[in-house]
Amino acid sequence: MKNYRLVFMGTPEFAVPSLKALTDDGRYDIVGVVTQPDRPAGRGKKLTACPVKLFAQARGLPVYQFERLRKPEGVAQLKALAPDVVITAAFGQILTQELLDIPRYGTLNVHASLLPRHRGSAPINWCILMGEQEAGVTIMRTDVGLDTGDMLRSAATLIGELETAGELIDRISVLGAGLLAETLPDYLEGKIDLIPQDNDAATYEPMLDKTMGEIDWNRPASEIACKVRGLNPWPCAYTDMDGGRLKLYLARAVECDSSAAPGTVVASSPKKGLFVRCGEGALEVLELQAPGGKRMAAKAYLMGKGIAVGTILGRTTTDEA
Repeated sequence: MKNYRLVFMGTPEFAVPSLKALTDDGRYDIVGVVTQPDRPAGRGKKLTACPVKLFAQARGLPVYQFERLRKPEGVAQLKALAPDVVITAAFGQILTQELLDIPRYGTLNVHASLLPRHRGSAPINWCILMGEQEAGVTIMRTDVGLDTGDMLRSAATLIGELETAGELIDRISVLGAGLLAETLPDYLEGKIDLIPQDNDAATYEPMLDKTMGEIDWNRPASEIACKVRGLNPWPCAYTDMDGGRLKLYLARAVECDSSAAPGTVVASSPKKGLFVRCGEGALEVLELQAPGGKRMAAKAYLMGKGIAVGTILGRTTTDEA
């Protein structure tokens, strides 16, 4: 296979394994890496480079950053790079038809779901939030729609019982990189038949936001446990406690014979752990961050500062009035 001129577009840690796989392959001339501009981060709000930029710089690859690649200067830069193919992975910007028309062989995207399910920006989180047992990744050819392009190949993986979105994102990023490395040579050599998506089977979920994190203890424990795992590490599930915010990072649903009201702490000790009554069953809190405290295992927290049985978590009727 001849060397192809390739432009890679990506931003977060999820995209790094795919860029690494292409760089390590040696059969591609990576003429540019396009990322989002540096963003303020941390308490000091210092401008910080994204993981893809840091990796590209470490490998000596040319980096280009655009607030909006679709603007004339971005289009002109991509034309100047003259790529045969563009690869995207969690880039974070929608590509116009003008941009898609530039590479000879089009643009391929590493999408973190088993399309056509879970189109959108947070497919892995939504797999867990919806209580699904399987997740995956699809290599697709990008068109002007939102994750609507033809598919090349996909790979599935089971979701662990207590696996968080952050952990699953890490695993699927590696799975996607391997699938990309296997698929791209065949695609460029014309050995893959593109598969149109079944739009009738498609689902689209919205972006995550902080308002999603609040726990409604009237919901079933199984649903709340999925919420805790699906919103870890961001935006994180939370509930009110003693006028502050108790963040939950890991939890599981268990049976419960208590008649206490939803949101009531029904068991709390360093030995047994922390259990909260839900609309159905109870939630065993495994990892938390108390108001003003550090993130830690729930049993470790209870060794230093208890949460009394009978404590009501969540907003009260007075708070909501």
